[in-house]
Amino acid sequence: MEFSYVAVNEKNRKYRNRMTANTKEEVKRKLEQRGLIAISIDEVKKGSQEDIPIWQRDLGGSKDVHTLKISNKRLLTFMHQMALMIRSGISLSVAMAVMCDTEKDKNMLRILQEITANLYNGITLSQSLSSFKTFPTVYVNIIQTGEANGRLDEAFDKCVSLLKKEITLKSKIKGAMIYPIFLLILTIGLIIVMSVVVLPSFKELFESFDSELPIMTQITMGISDVLLHYGWLVVLIIVALVVTLRILYKKNYSFCMWWSTFQLKIPIIGEVLRLNQLTRFANMMATLTSSGVNILYSLELSRDVVGNKFMSDCLNQVIEDVRIGTPINISLSRYPKAFDPLFVSMIRVGEESGMLSDSLNKMADMYDEQATDATQRMTDAMTPAMTIIIAGIVGFVVISIVQAMFGMYSVITA
Repeated sequence: MEFSYVAVNEKNRKYRNRMTANTKEEVKRKLEQRGLIAISIDEVKKGSQEDIPIWQRDLGGSKDVHTLKISNKRLLTFMHQMALMIRSGISLSVAMAVMCDTEKDKNMLRILQEITANLYNGITLSQSLSSFKTFPTVYVNIIQTGEANGRLDEAFDKCVSLLKKEITLKSKIKGAMIYPIFLLILTIGLIIVMSVVVLPSFKELFESFDSELPIMTQITMGISDVLLHYGWLVVLIIVALVVTLRILYKKNYSFCMWWSTFQLKIPIIGEVLRLNQLTRFANMMATLTSSGVNILYSLELSRDVVGNKFMSDCLNQVIEDVRIGTPINISLSRYPKAFDPLFVSMIRVGEESGMLSDSLNKMADMYDEQATDATQRMTDAMTPAMTIIIAGIVGFVVISIVQAMFGMYSVITA
Protein backbone atom coordinates (compact mmCIF):
# COMPACT_ATOMS: atom_id res chain seq x y z
CA MET A 1 0.00 0.00 0.00
CA GLU A 2 1.00 3.62 -0.49
CA PHE A 3 0.76 6.21 2.30
CA SER A 4 1.15 9.98 2.25
CA TYR A 5 2.69 11.51 5.35
CA VAL A 6 3.60 14.80 6.98
CA ALA A 7 6.59 14.68 9.32
CA VAL A 8 9.04 17.02 11.07
CA ASN A 9 12.70 16.69 12.00
CA GLU A 10 14.46 17.80 15.18
CA LYS A 11 14.66 21.37 13.83
CA ASN A 12 10.89 21.34 13.26
CA ARG A 13 11.31 21.35 9.47
CA LYS A 14 8.21 19.90 7.83
CA TYR A 15 8.34 17.18 5.13
CA ARG A 16 5.50 15.95 2.92
CA ASN A 17 5.91 12.83 0.80
CA ARG A 18 4.73 9.32 0.07
CA MET A 19 5.99 5.89 1.13
CA THR A 20 5.14 2.32 0.24
CA ALA A 21 4.53 0.11 3.30
CA ASN A 22 2.17 -2.52 4.67
CA THR A 23 0.79 -0.54 7.63
CA LYS A 24 0.80 2.96 9.09
CA GLU A 25 2.93 1.68 11.96
CA GLU A 26 5.59 0.57 9.50
CA VAL A 27 5.62 4.05 7.96
CA LYS A 28 5.94 5.63 11.41
CA ARG A 29 8.80 3.27 12.31
CA LYS A 30 10.70 4.00 9.10
CA LEU A 31 10.31 7.72 9.64
CA GLU A 32 11.64 7.46 13.19
CA GLN A 33 14.68 5.59 11.87
CA ARG A 34 15.41 8.62 9.71
CA GLY A 35 15.03 11.05 12.56
CA LEU A 36 11.53 12.21 11.56
CA ILE A 37 8.41 12.41 13.73
CA ALA A 38 5.13 11.68 11.93
CA ILE A 39 2.38 14.29 12.25
CA SER A 40 -0.13 12.59 9.98
CA ILE A 41 -0.16 9.38 7.91
CA ASP A 42 -2.95 8.69 5.41
CA GLU A 43 -3.49 5.85 2.98
CA VAL A 44 -3.50 6.98 -0.65
CA LYS A 45 -6.75 5.94 -2.28
CA LYS A 46 -6.51 4.69 -5.86
CA GLY A 47 -9.51 6.47 -7.33
CA SER A 48 -10.41 7.49 -10.86
CA GLN A 49 -10.36 11.14 -11.87
CA GLU A 50 -14.12 11.07 -12.30
CA ASP A 51 -14.37 11.10 -8.49
CA ILE A 52 -12.37 14.34 -8.28
CA PRO A 53 -13.95 17.75 -8.93
CA ILE A 54 -12.87 19.07 -12.31
CA TRP A 55 -11.18 22.14 -10.79
CA GLN A 56 -8.96 19.85 -8.68
CA ARG A 57 -7.97 17.40 -11.40
CA ASP A 58 -4.38 17.08 -12.53
CA LEU A 59 -4.81 16.69 -16.28
CA GLY A 60 -1.31 15.26 -16.70
CA GLY A 61 -1.44 13.10 -13.57
CA SER A 62 -2.69 9.97 -15.32
CA LYS A 63 0.56 9.64 -17.25
CA ASP A 64 3.15 7.31 -15.79
CA VAL A 65 5.72 9.44 -13.96
CA HIS A 66 8.55 7.28 -15.30
CA THR A 67 7.72 8.20 -18.92
CA LEU A 68 7.61 11.97 -18.38
CA LYS A 69 10.11 14.01 -20.37
CA ILE A 70 11.87 17.08 -18.97
CA SER A 71 13.81 19.64 -21.00
CA ASN A 72 17.61 19.72 -20.87
CA LYS A 73 17.52 23.22 -19.34
CA ARG A 74 15.35 21.98 -16.48
CA LEU A 75 17.65 19.00 -15.94
CA LEU A 76 20.62 21.40 -15.92
CA THR A 77 19.01 23.41 -13.11
CA PHE A 78 18.36 20.23 -11.12
CA MET A 79 21.93 18.94 -11.52
CA HIS A 80 23.44 22.33 -10.68
CA GLN A 81 21.38 22.80 -7.50
CA MET A 82 22.12 19.27 -6.34
CA ALA A 83 25.86 19.79 -6.85
CA LEU A 84 25.79 23.00 -4.79
CA MET A 85 23.80 21.50 -1.90
CA ILE A 86 25.82 18.28 -1.64
CA ARG A 87 29.10 20.23 -1.79
CA SER A 88 27.79 22.36 1.08
CA GLY A 89 27.45 19.25 3.23
CA ILE A 90 23.67 18.83 2.93
CA SER A 91 22.61 15.17 2.95
CA LEU A 92 21.08 13.68 -0.19
CA SER A 93 17.65 13.14 1.38
CA VAL A 94 17.48 16.71 2.68
CA ALA A 95 18.69 18.07 -0.66
CA MET A 96 15.91 16.19 -2.46
CA ALA A 97 13.36 17.49 0.07
CA VAL A 98 14.53 21.05 -0.62
CA MET A 99 14.21 20.45 -4.37
CA CYS A 100 10.64 19.20 -3.86
CA ASP A 101 9.74 22.25 -1.75
CA THR A 102 11.06 24.73 -4.32
CA GLU A 103 10.04 23.00 -7.58
CA LYS A 104 7.27 24.73 -9.55
CA ASP A 105 7.14 22.52 -12.65
CA LYS A 106 4.44 19.88 -12.05
CA ASN A 107 6.10 17.08 -14.05
CA MET A 108 9.49 17.67 -12.46
CA LEU A 109 7.87 17.78 -9.01
CA ARG A 110 6.25 14.38 -9.59
CA ILE A 111 9.62 12.94 -10.62
CA LEU A 112 11.41 14.45 -7.59
CA GLN A 113 8.75 13.13 -5.22
CA GLU A 114 9.09 9.64 -6.68
CA ILE A 115 12.89 9.77 -6.38
CA THR A 116 12.63 10.96 -2.75
CA ALA A 117 10.24 8.12 -1.94
CA ASN A 118 12.67 5.65 -3.53
CA LEU A 119 15.54 7.01 -1.43
CA TYR A 120 13.51 6.55 1.75
CA ASN A 121 12.77 2.98 0.70
CA GLY A 122 16.50 2.17 0.41
CA ILE A 123 16.93 2.55 -3.36
CA THR A 124 20.11 4.37 -4.43
CA LEU A 125 19.90 7.62 -6.37
CA SER A 126 21.38 6.14 -9.56
CA GLN A 127 19.00 3.17 -9.44
CA SER A 128 16.08 5.53 -9.01
CA LEU A 129 17.17 7.84 -11.83
CA SER A 130 17.61 4.89 -14.18
CA SER A 131 13.89 4.11 -13.95
CA PHE A 132 12.96 7.50 -15.45
CA LYS A 133 12.97 8.07 -19.19
CA THR A 134 14.05 11.69 -18.81
CA PHE A 135 17.47 10.85 -17.33
CA PRO A 136 19.85 9.57 -20.05
CA THR A 137 21.94 6.50 -19.24
CA VAL A 138 25.11 8.58 -19.50
CA TYR A 139 24.20 10.79 -16.54
CA VAL A 140 22.94 7.84 -14.52
CA ASN A 141 26.32 6.12 -14.92
CA ILE A 142 28.25 9.25 -13.94
CA ILE A 143 26.14 9.60 -10.79
CA GLN A 144 26.52 5.87 -10.04
CA THR A 145 30.30 6.30 -10.20
CA GLY A 146 30.04 9.33 -7.89
CA GLU A 147 28.08 7.24 -5.38
CA ALA A 148 30.71 4.50 -5.51
CA ASN A 149 33.70 6.78 -4.90
CA GLY A 150 31.93 9.13 -2.45
CA ARG A 151 32.18 12.17 -4.75
CA LEU A 152 28.57 12.74 -5.69
CA ASP A 153 29.03 16.51 -5.89
CA GLU A 154 31.77 16.08 -8.52
CA ALA A 155 29.54 13.66 -10.43
CA PHE A 156 26.76 16.25 -10.55
CA ASP A 157 29.31 18.87 -11.65
CA LYS A 158 30.38 16.65 -14.55
CA CYS A 159 26.75 16.17 -15.54
CA VAL A 160 26.29 19.95 -15.45
CA SER A 161 29.34 20.48 -17.63
CA LEU A 162 28.21 17.87 -20.14
CA LEU A 163 24.65 19.22 -20.28
CA LYS A 164 25.91 22.79 -20.78
CA LYS A 165 28.03 21.71 -23.73
CA GLU A 166 25.12 19.75 -25.23
CA ILE A 167 22.72 22.68 -24.86
CA THR A 168 25.27 25.13 -26.27
CA LEU A 169 25.99 22.89 -29.26
CA LYS A 170 22.29 22.50 -30.10
CA SER A 171 21.72 26.24 -29.67
CA LYS A 172 24.53 27.05 -32.11
CA ILE A 173 23.08 24.76 -34.76
CA LYS A 174 19.52 26.07 -34.28
CA GLY A 175 20.71 29.68 -34.26
CA ALA A 176 22.68 29.19 -37.46
CA MET A 177 19.72 27.60 -39.25
CA ILE A 178 17.07 30.20 -38.32
CA TYR A 179 17.80 32.68 -41.12
CA PRO A 180 18.24 30.13 -43.96
CA ILE A 181 15.00 28.39 -42.89
CA PHE A 182 13.25 31.77 -42.82
CA LEU A 183 14.43 32.45 -46.37
CA LEU A 184 13.29 28.98 -47.49
CA ILE A 185 9.81 29.52 -46.01
CA LEU A 186 9.72 32.97 -47.64
CA THR A 187 10.61 31.43 -51.02
CA ILE A 188 7.89 28.79 -50.77
CA GLY A 189 5.37 31.40 -49.65
CA LEU A 190 6.34 33.66 -52.55
CA ILE A 191 5.85 30.85 -55.06
CA ILE A 192 2.43 30.02 -53.64
CA VAL A 193 1.23 33.65 -53.57
CA MET A 194 2.41 34.41 -57.11
CA SER A 195 1.01 31.15 -58.49
CA VAL A 196 -2.36 31.29 -56.75
CA VAL A 197 -3.06 35.04 -56.46
CA VAL A 198 -1.00 37.07 -58.95
CA LEU A 199 -0.65 34.93 -62.08
CA PRO A 200 -4.32 33.82 -62.47
CA SER A 201 -5.39 37.47 -62.93
CA PHE A 202 -2.80 37.94 -65.71
CA LYS A 203 -3.86 34.67 -67.32
CA GLU A 204 -7.42 35.96 -67.86
CA LEU A 205 -6.00 39.13 -69.42
CA PHE A 206 -3.69 37.22 -71.80
CA GLU A 207 -6.43 34.78 -72.88
CA SER A 208 -8.78 37.66 -73.76
CA PHE A 209 -6.41 38.72 -76.56
CA ASP A 210 -6.20 35.17 -77.95
CA SER A 211 -2.51 35.58 -78.82
CA GLU A 212 0.24 32.97 -78.60
CA LEU A 213 2.16 33.33 -75.37
CA PRO A 214 5.98 33.16 -75.14
CA ILE A 215 7.44 29.86 -73.90
CA MET A 216 8.52 31.39 -70.53
CA THR A 217 4.97 32.66 -69.95
CA GLN A 218 3.50 29.26 -70.84
CA ILE A 219 5.82 27.56 -68.30
CA THR A 220 4.90 30.09 -65.60
CA MET A 221 1.18 29.74 -66.27
CA GLY A 222 1.47 25.96 -66.37
CA ILE A 223 3.09 25.91 -62.92
CA SER A 224 0.40 28.27 -61.67
CA ASP A 225 -2.36 25.99 -63.00
CA VAL A 226 -0.82 22.92 -61.36
CA LEU A 227 -0.52 24.62 -57.96
CA LEU A 228 -3.96 26.20 -58.24
CA HIS A 229 -5.87 23.04 -59.23
CA TYR A 230 -3.63 20.24 -57.95
CA GLY A 231 -1.82 21.87 -55.04
CA TRP A 232 -3.32 19.36 -52.61
CA LEU A 233 -1.92 16.52 -54.73
CA VAL A 234 1.56 18.10 -54.76
CA VAL A 235 1.48 18.41 -50.96
CA LEU A 236 0.25 14.80 -50.66
CA ILE A 237 3.08 13.53 -52.89
CA ILE A 238 5.69 15.45 -50.89
CA VAL A 239 4.34 14.12 -47.59
CA ALA A 240 4.22 10.55 -48.96
CA LEU A 241 7.80 10.89 -50.23
CA VAL A 242 9.05 12.18 -46.86
CA VAL A 243 7.26 9.41 -44.96
CA THR A 244 8.62 6.76 -47.37
CA LEU A 245 12.18 8.06 -46.99
CA ARG A 246 11.87 8.07 -43.18
CA ILE A 247 10.61 4.48 -43.19
CA LEU A 248 13.44 3.43 -45.51
CA TYR A 249 15.93 5.19 -43.26
CA LYS A 250 14.68 3.33 -40.19
CA LYS A 251 14.03 -0.08 -41.75
CA ASN A 252 16.51 -0.45 -44.64
CA TYR A 253 20.14 -0.70 -43.54
CA SER A 254 21.62 -0.09 -47.01
CA PHE A 255 19.58 3.07 -47.58
CA CYS A 256 20.36 4.27 -44.04
CA MET A 257 24.11 3.88 -44.61
CA TRP A 258 23.91 5.51 -48.06
CA TRP A 259 22.01 8.53 -46.76
CA SER A 260 24.23 8.91 -43.67
CA THR A 261 27.37 8.77 -45.84
CA PHE A 262 25.85 11.17 -48.39
CA GLN A 263 25.16 13.71 -45.63
CA LEU A 264 28.86 13.82 -44.76
CA LYS A 265 29.78 14.44 -48.42
CA ILE A 266 27.59 17.53 -48.88
CA PRO A 267 29.88 20.57 -49.27
CA ILE A 268 30.11 22.68 -46.09
CA ILE A 269 26.98 21.07 -44.55
CA GLY A 270 28.68 17.67 -44.35
CA GLU A 271 31.69 19.16 -42.59
CA VAL A 272 29.43 20.90 -40.05
CA LEU A 273 27.61 17.63 -39.33
CA ARG A 274 30.82 15.64 -38.95
CA LEU A 275 32.48 18.20 -36.65
CA ASN A 276 29.39 18.47 -34.45
CA GLN A 277 29.20 14.68 -34.09
CA LEU A 278 32.93 14.47 -33.23
CA THR A 279 32.45 17.22 -30.63
CA ARG A 280 29.59 15.33 -28.98
CA PHE A 281 31.54 12.06 -29.03
CA ALA A 282 34.70 13.62 -27.56
CA ASN A 283 32.75 15.50 -24.84
CA MET A 284 30.94 12.34 -23.79
CA MET A 285 34.05 10.14 -23.83
CA ALA A 286 36.05 12.72 -21.84
CA THR A 287 33.37 13.01 -19.15
CA LEU A 288 32.84 9.26 -18.82
CA THR A 289 36.51 8.25 -18.74
CA SER A 290 37.35 10.97 -16.20
CA SER A 291 34.43 9.72 -14.06
CA GLY A 292 35.95 6.25 -13.88
CA VAL A 293 33.63 4.49 -16.32
CA ASN A 294 35.50 1.68 -18.13
CA ILE A 295 36.58 2.28 -21.75
CA LEU A 296 34.25 -0.20 -23.40
CA TYR A 297 31.16 1.09 -21.65
CA SER A 298 32.28 4.68 -22.31
CA LEU A 299 32.54 3.90 -26.02
CA GLU A 300 29.08 2.33 -26.05
CA LEU A 301 27.46 5.29 -24.29
CA SER A 302 29.35 7.81 -26.44
CA ARG A 303 28.31 5.96 -29.59
CA ASP A 304 24.66 6.44 -28.61
CA VAL A 305 24.95 10.26 -28.70
CA VAL A 306 26.34 10.25 -32.27
CA GLY A 307 23.40 11.05 -34.53
CA ASN A 308 24.94 10.06 -37.87
CA LYS A 309 24.25 6.35 -38.47
CA PHE A 310 27.37 5.82 -40.58
CA MET A 311 29.62 7.20 -37.83
CA SER A 312 27.67 5.22 -35.24
CA ASP A 313 28.14 2.04 -37.27
CA CYS A 314 31.89 2.74 -37.49
CA LEU A 315 31.97 3.06 -33.70
CA ASN A 316 30.21 -0.31 -33.42
CA GLN A 317 33.16 -1.85 -35.24
CA VAL A 318 35.60 0.11 -33.05
CA ILE A 319 33.92 -1.28 -29.92
CA GLU A 320 34.28 -4.83 -31.23
CA ASP A 321 37.96 -4.20 -32.02
CA VAL A 322 38.65 -2.74 -28.56
CA ARG A 323 36.83 -5.71 -26.99
CA ILE A 324 39.51 -8.05 -28.40
CA GLY A 325 42.40 -5.79 -27.37
CA THR A 326 42.92 -3.43 -30.32
CA PRO A 327 43.90 0.14 -29.31
CA ILE A 328 41.19 2.71 -29.97
CA ASN A 329 43.38 4.84 -32.28
CA ILE A 330 44.26 1.91 -34.55
CA SER A 331 40.62 0.93 -34.91
CA LEU A 332 39.51 4.54 -35.56
CA SER A 333 42.18 4.94 -38.27
CA ARG A 334 40.34 2.34 -40.37
CA TYR A 335 37.46 4.78 -40.92
CA PRO A 336 39.00 7.98 -42.37
CA LYS A 337 35.63 9.18 -43.76
CA ALA A 338 34.34 9.55 -40.20
CA PHE A 339 37.47 10.22 -38.13
CA ASP A 340 40.20 12.46 -39.53
CA PRO A 341 43.95 11.78 -38.90
CA LEU A 342 44.22 14.58 -36.31
CA PHE A 343 41.44 13.05 -34.21
CA VAL A 344 43.10 9.62 -34.40
CA SER A 345 46.52 11.09 -33.52
CA MET A 346 45.17 12.85 -30.42
CA ILE A 347 43.50 9.61 -29.29
CA ARG A 348 46.82 7.79 -29.72
CA VAL A 349 48.66 10.43 -27.66
CA GLY A 350 46.05 10.11 -24.91
CA GLU A 351 46.25 6.31 -24.87
CA GLU A 352 50.04 6.20 -24.84
CA SER A 353 50.37 8.88 -22.14
CA GLY A 354 47.58 7.49 -19.98
CA MET A 355 45.78 10.85 -20.18
CA LEU A 356 42.98 9.94 -22.58
CA SER A 357 40.34 12.11 -20.88
CA ASP A 358 42.62 15.20 -21.12
CA SER A 359 43.24 14.58 -24.81
CA LEU A 360 39.52 14.11 -25.41
CA ASN A 361 38.71 17.35 -23.57
CA LYS A 362 41.20 19.27 -25.72
CA MET A 363 39.79 17.69 -28.87
CA ALA A 364 36.25 18.52 -27.83
CA ASP A 365 37.17 22.20 -27.38
CA MET A 366 39.08 22.26 -30.66
CA TYR A 367 36.34 20.60 -32.70
CA ASP A 368 33.73 22.80 -31.03
CA GLU A 369 35.57 25.88 -32.32
CA GLN A 370 35.93 24.32 -35.78
CA ALA A 371 32.22 23.38 -35.79
CA THR A 372 31.31 26.98 -34.88
CA ASP A 373 33.48 28.32 -37.72
CA ALA A 374 32.07 25.78 -40.18
CA THR A 375 28.50 26.59 -39.11
CA GLN A 376 29.18 30.29 -39.68
CA ARG A 377 30.60 29.54 -43.14
CA MET A 378 27.52 27.45 -43.93
CA THR A 379 25.23 30.30 -42.88
CA ASP A 380 27.29 32.82 -44.86
CA ALA A 381 27.05 30.60 -47.95
CA MET A 382 23.35 29.75 -47.62
CA THR A 383 22.15 33.33 -47.16
CA PRO A 384 23.27 34.66 -50.58
CA ALA A 385 22.32 31.36 -52.22
CA MET A 386 18.74 31.62 -50.96
CA THR A 387 18.65 35.31 -51.92
CA ILE A 388 19.74 34.42 -55.47
CA ILE A 389 17.06 31.71 -55.66
CA ILE A 390 14.35 34.16 -54.56
CA ALA A 391 15.59 36.78 -57.03
CA GLY A 392 15.68 34.14 -59.78
CA ILE A 393 12.08 33.07 -59.15
CA VAL A 394 10.80 36.65 -59.06
CA GLY A 395 12.86 37.59 -62.10
CA PHE A 396 11.60 34.59 -64.12
CA VAL A 397 7.96 35.42 -63.33
CA VAL A 398 8.39 39.14 -64.08
CA ILE A 399 10.17 38.50 -67.38
CA SER A 400 7.51 35.97 -68.46
CA ILE A 401 4.75 38.51 -67.73
CA VAL A 402 6.58 41.38 -69.43
CA GLN A 403 7.22 39.24 -72.54
CA ALA A 404 3.51 38.42 -72.76
CA MET A 405 2.54 42.08 -72.30
CA PHE A 406 4.86 43.15 -75.10
CA GLY A 407 3.20 40.45 -77.25
CA MET A 408 -0.21 41.91 -76.46
CA TYR A 409 1.02 45.39 -77.31
CA SER A 410 2.14 44.22 -80.76
CA VAL A 411 -1.29 42.64 -81.32
CA ILE A 412 -3.09 45.86 -80.30
CA THR A 413 -0.93 48.11 -82.55
CA ALA A 414 -1.13 45.72 -85.54
